[in-house]
Amino acid sequence: MVMRSSPLPRMSRRGRVTIGVLIGVFVLFTLLGWGVNAWTDWLWFDEVRYTQVFTGVLATRLLLFLVIGLGMAVIVAGNLWLAYRLRPQLRPHSAEQATLERYRMLLSPRLGTWIALASAVIGLFAGLSAQSRWSQWLLFRNGGSFGVKDPEFNVDIGFYVFQLPFWRYLLGVGFTAVVLALLGALAVHYIFGGVRLQGVGDRMTNAARAHLSSLVAVFVLLKAIAYVLDQRAMLLEYNEGAKLYGAGYADINALLPAKEILAWIAVVVAVAIIVFSNAWMRNLVWPGIALALLGVSAVAIGGIYPWAVQTFEVKPSARDKEAPYIERSIKATRAAFGLTDTKNTGYAANNLVPPANLATDTSVVQNVRLLDPQLVSETYTQLQQVRGFYDFGPKLDIDRYAVGGKTSDYVVGVREINYGELTSQQSNWINRHTVYTHGYGLVAAPANQVCGNGTPYFVSGFLGEASKETQGCSSPSEQIPAQQPRIYYGERMEADDYAIVGQTGDRDVEFDKPTSTGGEQYYTYTGEGGVEIGSFPRRLLYAIKEQESNFLLSEAVNDDSKLLYVRNPRDRVEKVAPFLTLDGDPYPAVVNGRVQWIVDGYTTAATYPYAERVNLQAETADELTGRGTFQLARENVNYIRNSVKATVDAYDGTVKLYAFDDTDPVLKAWNKAFGGDLVLPKGDIPPELAEHFRYPADLFKVQRNLLARFHVTDPGDFYSGQDFWQVPNVPDAPDSGAKQPPYYLFTQFPGQDGPRFQLTSAVTPNRRENLAALISGSYVNGRPQLEVLELPDQTRISGPVQVHQQMTNNGDIRQQLNLLSSGQSQVQYGNLLSLPFGNGMLYVEPVYVKSNSQNAFPQLQRVLLSYGDGGSYVVLANNLSDGIKQLVEQGKRAPGGAPPPTSGGTNPPTGGTSPPVLTGELAQAAGRVQSAIIEVKAAQASGDFERYGRALKTLDEAMAAFQQAQGAANPSPGPSPSGSPAASPPASPPASPSSSPTPNG
Repeated sequence: MVMRSSPLPRMSRRGRVTIGVLIGVFVLFTLLGWGVNAWTDWLWFDEVRYTQVFTGVLATRLLLFLVIGLGMAVIVAGNLWLAYRLRPQLRPHSAEQATLERYRMLLSPRLGTWIALASAVIGLFAGLSAQSRWSQWLLFRNGGSFGVKDPEFNVDIGFYVFQLPFWRYLLGVGFTAVVLALLGALAVHYIFGGVRLQGVGDRMTNAARAHLSSLVAVFVLLKAIAYVLDQRAMLLEYNEGAKLYGAGYADINALLPAKEILAWIAVVVAVAIIVFSNAWMRNLVWPGIALALLGVSAVAIGGIYPWAVQTFEVKPSARDKEAPYIERSIKATRAAFGLTDTKNTGYAANNLVPPANLATDTSVVQNVRLLDPQLVSETYTQLQQVRGFYDFGPKLDIDRYAVGGKTSDYVVGVREINYGELTSQQSNWINRHTVYTHGYGLVAAPANQVCGNGTPYFVSGFLGEASKETQGCSSPSEQIPAQQPRIYYGERMEADDYAIVGQTGDRDVEFDKPTSTGGEQYYTYTGEGGVEIGSFPRRLLYAIKEQESNFLLSEAVNDDSKLLYVRNPRDRVEKVAPFLTLDGDPYPAVVNGRVQWIVDGYTTAATYPYAERVNLQAETADELTGRGTFQLARENVNYIRNSVKATVDAYDGTVKLYAFDDTDPVLKAWNKAFGGDLVLPKGDIPPELAEHFRYPADLFKVQRNLLARFHVTDPGDFYSGQDFWQVPNVPDAPDSGAKQPPYYLFTQFPGQDGPRFQLTSAVTPNRRENLAALISGSYVNGRPQLEVLELPDQTRISGPVQVHQQMTNNGDIRQQLNLLSSGQSQVQYGNLLSLPFGNGMLYVEPVYVKSNSQNAFPQLQRVLLSYGDGGSYVVLANNLSDGIKQLVEQGKRAPGGAPPPTSGGTNPPTGGTSPPVLTGELAQAAGRVQSAIIEVKAAQASGDFERYGRALKTLDEAMAAFQQAQGAANPSPGPSPSGSPAASPPASPPASPSSSPTPNG
């Protein structure tokens, strides 16, 4: 006789009440917090007039949460209930069943409650997961056609970008639902006797077998659908053989047909499971064999066969086999990243002598930018700060303005409040949030002009009389006037830097600016921005949100008060347009008398077939990342467009989104998803605003890095990889590993009609340091234009790192730089500009000196210039004009055989014997030896053995080339004529490093 187990003891009434109260309190506070955030979000979106974004995203999240959550819960609950209904009424006696009886007694009285609870938990997590897919769903519903079809299946790209991601998600939901239903049903069948592990007779009842086998069959059918979708998704996978994305030879010719065969096998197996389990034989042997057949087929057909094709057919002749698929990847990548219309132009750069017209040029030399926006931010802060809490940030911006009928680039910065610099007295709640509410003025200085002491020439952003407020120099009046110069929204604003503005009386309490008489001017905000918080419910609401009682207690909050929050321009745009990826470098501009922040917005996708996939964070990181520019998120994309130009008014926070690429299908889908009027058409862009649009830096970095490989369009050459480029490291700190940032210039490149405001970058051959090409991005007639000036292979023109080393390691120049960097000061180098001019290369690098004293700032003291191959013609001048004159003089003397002076303007020594003159090929060979010696010393100091080995090899090659050139330049002389001096001894190469040096460490 089997003893029946007693039921589990029931919880006391007090215990149940306690648990109920705790759960109720938890739910109450959770809902309260959610409700407060939702309400304040609604008020904020209502302020900026983008409530359709709030309601659209919220409704979509709720819809997905309910549909997917309820669907998952119903499927699981239905199968659990069905398993219970199919339980056997009689069960054989066994120890196993006796053990299970206590669980039956626990579950049976409230089985519906248990099923509902388990299903609700599963549905809750499924719904929470689903609501995060709101963006996929909106694109799925609103996506259209790209007008371009994939090269394999002839399917529009829109299917891959808009449809495929959500279909794959739904398939994953289906797999999850079936697996959970199968496991749950199996558990119920086991508990209630439908499935037994012990005892005589069948281990499974017919009803249980039918139920479970049906679920297994559904799982296999879903697998068949997965095989079909996998065929399309193959065009997105990484091709290891070609080192590119997209299906390769083995994928198309082996794996693709294998997937189709496996899909049909899965359908047959699903039918076999149903038939053999229920209609015939009624056991699990044949269904098990069918499942095993599917598994074996997946391994053999889907794994071994493609591997064999790849190993024995593709690898021996991969270049030829993969060529058509490499071509597909090249075309798709260039299309997906906007590289198709890149203008490639050859640039011989074979002129190594400074031309005479350098001194008279007005398109390139006259516009050379001397101010480095990163270095002079300290100068702006010290000379234009006025109060300790004003700040310009770690990096300024470059923009262009037409002043006096002439367009030039300007270094611009906004004088903002830095709340971290407020004193302890100024940091109390009243001062922080109601007094110090805004900054004042956009400060600008011409990028190609400095004062005599090396400081910028300020032309705007004055707080009073210009002559009384700056230690530097300035224009007599505002040349870039702003009718509303106050800055309530800026890059220095953090999440908790809210401001309470507005007064009921005539008393102004907001600190506005210092006056020229030493006093202070106060102000009251009159803009339309801000959420009204005059009523008690609003004050209570924000007191809860900010966890600050002063909203209720302080007299500073009155009936006319407004709350300004989300004050960072990038954060405001991100909140209004959460579907955009934003550029990391917003910049200010004065447009129609108001300071506007301009933010570039990108639409992206990760499912463009055959396109290269890149990580935005990795591709956009360089020396300036985190130092005035925001670091992008780790987002993998293979399609990007600068589709939106967004503006944020620095005074009232008004956000506007303008379509910039009105042909982008992704932008069209998003605009349709939010009612069709979220993004203003391109025709609505004010011309005054369009004048300040610039090629976005992060997009340019991605395109530049891709062009380093995908400028090669021949599949065979691409496979060999011999013509790839790389972005050089920072010239003055190459061992740091940081990439040289691109730089904005107002200049004219060869082939361009006139000077343009463009973003430029130099690239070098892969694993080499000489110059390979210059890449620039600009706008032509309102459309983006990428251009590549490509130098010939085996060029002798040095790259940025080499040029900097050659200029700074020149003997006389090194001596002058050492004098500048005495113990009381340090030398800092600005942007090294690579400028094509006169069929050669002109390099310009500003030299700043910063004292080691407190509150010191960098001042432009010298300018390094080089022309040609980077080492033959080098000067260090007091200013750009003098440097250009010295270069031209060197160029004039070079053909006569005189040595080009490279001492930065110092006179050659008088008296004594002059060293042998190196000219022509011999001078160039000596220059390469000198560069190789410099690299050996640098490698030795870095401790990098691999780099040191390469440097020694390069030095050996340079020495051999020098000896060969020396022999050609100095053949064995015949007998000298009577009375003439004997032939001069052959010139020697520069001294090599000490014998057998070894890297440190």
